[in-house]
Amino acid sequence: MSTTATVQAYFEAFNRGDVAAMLACLSDDVAHYVNEGQVRQGKEAFRAFCEHMNRCYGEKLTDMVVFEAEAGMRAAAEYVVNGTYLETDEGLPEAKGQTYRLPAGSFFSLTDGKISRVVTYYNLADWTRQVS
Repeated sequence: MSTTATVQAYFEAFNRGDVAAMLACLSDDVAHYVNEGQVRQGKEAFRAFCEHMNRCYGEKLTDMVVFEAEAGMRAAAEYVVNGTYLETDEGLPEAKGQTYRLPAGSFFSLTDGKISRVVTYYNLADWTRQVS
């Protein structure tokens, strides 16, 4: 599978809420750099993060553009997060079913056809304003 196809498969799985399919796109030692958070190492940490996110947020990504570079070793994606805040996330405003729409981006490294690094960025202040 090409780099672009791997990244697209990852995001298609995200939009379906299919954590197992997302994990299938990742290397076992994936490094996950969370916006405003700590780096999580490995598939199990990634799975736990996804389960938490799916409980607190209902999100679909649209307007996706994927870019590939360095002979398929790196990629980036720009998209819009369309979400609903489902359950209060610790340290954040109270969830009341608020909706939000945010521009976001992710950056990837790939090793042997699998995603070995995921970095995600969005504007937390904008999200907080939208749900407050």
